[in-house]
Amino acid sequence: MKNKNLPLICITGPTATGKTQLAATLAARLDAAILSADSRQVYRNMDIGTGKDLSEYHLDGKDIPYYLIDILNAGETYNIFQYQQDFNRIYSALQTEGKPAILCGGSGMYVEAVLKNYALYEVPHNEALRRQLAGKSMEELTAMLQQFIRLHNHTDTETRERLLRALEIQTWYKEHGISQTDVWKEHLLFYVAYPRELLRERITRRLHQRLEAGMVEEVQRLLDKGLKPEQLTYYGLEYKWITLYLCGEISYTEMVEKLNTAIHQFAKRQETWFRHMERNGFTLHRIDGCLDLKGKVETVVRKLHEYNETI
Repeated sequence: MKNKNLPLICITGPTATGKTQLAATLAARLDAAILSADSRQVYRNMDIGTGKDLSEYHLDGKDIPYYLIDILNAGETYNIFQYQQDFNRIYSALQTEGKPAILCGGSGMYVEAVLKNYALYEVPHNEALRRQLAGKSMEELTAMLQQFIRLHNHTDTETRERLLRALEIQTWYKEHGISQTDVWKEHLLFYVAYPRELLRERITRRLHQRLEAGMVEEVQRLLDKGLKPEQLTYYGLEYKWITLYLCGEISYTEMVEKLNTAIHQFAKRQETWFRHMERNGFTLHRIDGCLDLKGKVETVVRKLHEYNETI
């Protein structure tokens, strides 16, 4: 199998499915680089809560090159337009070098934007629109957004700021007659799947492991560095609920319970997003999560051999 003939390899699926370990092991075998498709791993010092697992990028004395991780300070803003620009720049350089690339992560919108080459634009803030929306409730704003797009997950509706930004973008697209293109990157898309109950067990177990590893202390350090609570709650999930606990708004027990529920709901939204991608033309090659690591790697390698035989 000639590496120069490999398409973009994508390892995706819901949270807690072992994507990073699989991608790193595969990268070591193929001498490939990894590009993250995680909307929160771009931030420095947000390690445990985002599941960076950077130790997994070091295998058998070899460092696996990775990109789009730790490129911004916590509290800075980053969006899908910037991600797409950063990805394309790095991916083009890897192609020129002849190095295979593995896209790894569970942020479905990021994965889809890369693979479909979305026509994205740097949309400016619209203060006049924001003033018009100032008195509207979250429910009203969500209903307005649904008039523009079908909500396959609820990332844009988690906070008021996300809702306002999504409405700004969709309003700008409508005013400028913008539509998305369908010029897909050559790729093979792999989806790590577990039975629902087993995935639930993995999510809950990993949450407690991360709490024991110092996830609360990680959020406290970010607050101590001067980040405002609303900046951290913006990132959702771990950073939202732990910040609420540290600010005294909920108890530790309540934080764990609500966070556990929120992560399970997030995993369901990820599954919904990728099912939607499949219905809209993407081929998802499913990998049985119950296989051992060697079996998962061999599943990918077999499909890569099949791909090479067809070109």
